[in-house]
Amino acid sequence: MADGDRTGAKSKRILVTGGSGLVGRAIEQVVKAGEGRPDEEWVFLSSKDADLTDAAETRALFDRYRPTHVVHLAAMVGGLFRNMKYNLDFWRKNMQINDNVLHSAHEHGVTKVVSCLSTCIFPDKTTYPIDETMIHNGPPHSSNFGYSYAKRMIDVQNRGYYEQHGCMFTAVIPTNVFGMYDNFNIEDGHVLPGLIHKTYLAQKNGTSLEVWGSGQPRRQFIYSLDLARLFIWVLREYKEIQPIILSVGEEDEVSIKEAAESIVAATGFKGEVIFDTSKSDGQYKKTASNSKLRKYLPDFKFTPFSQAIKETCDWFTANYEMARK
Repeated sequence: MADGDRTGAKSKRILVTGGSGLVGRAIEQVVKAGEGRPDEEWVFLSSKDADLTDAAETRALFDRYRPTHVVHLAAMVGGLFRNMKYNLDFWRKNMQINDNVLHSAHEHGVTKVVSCLSTCIFPDKTTYPIDETMIHNGPPHSSNFGYSYAKRMIDVQNRGYYEQHGCMFTAVIPTNVFGMYDNFNIEDGHVLPGLIHKTYLAQKNGTSLEVWGSGQPRRQFIYSLDLARLFIWVLREYKEIQPIILSVGEEDEVSIKEAAESIVAATGFKGEVIFDTSKSDGQYKKTASNSKLRKYLPDFKFTPFSQAIKETCDWFTANYEMARK
């Protein structure tokens, strides 16, 4: 990892908080695969490098690396049941992290910050498709209001830093991200990595695969490597303070049943697939519009869903012992 002294021809030092997570690892992979530029130095940090809820530690981190750009991914995250139990903790810790990172970036004269929001910040009662103008139109779903409001406040802070200090602080809103280095925990993870882990175990143990719910809800899934490429584009080219949704189109929504079928095909699972309808389906759909993204990048090619699922399943199988689960 680079030290605090910026030398040589690299005029940009890009600090990535939360660099060891799903999206951080994907950005690192894409940068190393040739998307990085000669004038860019990328520094990927994890929670081991600093406690970002601590203002002094955060400031010391910025003193040490003196970044010109920041990709802010670090957050306290968890599945539905953990959110419901600890809404206050999610609000407090994420507010602390975000305030410390954005304030340190301002104090150190960082040229640009791109933070990562979530579609859960949108109002619970809304019309579809949701778009970037609708974030503050009503309260988020009550189950994870702490996390959602803390993430919303990044948008408020970005506007404040721009209006008061002229800072180029913006944010992206990905839909459901999946890929290598995800959290494959069945109880507390997201739907796709949980299903991939369940399929792996069912195949190994010769049992049926149980999918929670009816399989009817529909979601827009974005492969982490596609999101990484779009993140890098936002960092370099996007000039708005208002957030931008990063997602496949409405036409590429996939039902949970179709997602399960893709995982079964990718892993070669031959057992029975059972849908446990006693389990909640959650929201039927949360369709997001990617029309703003398409105005900027009409020709961006997303990885086909079945290919992205296959690559993720293959990685999980090959890295089962070290994967988060």
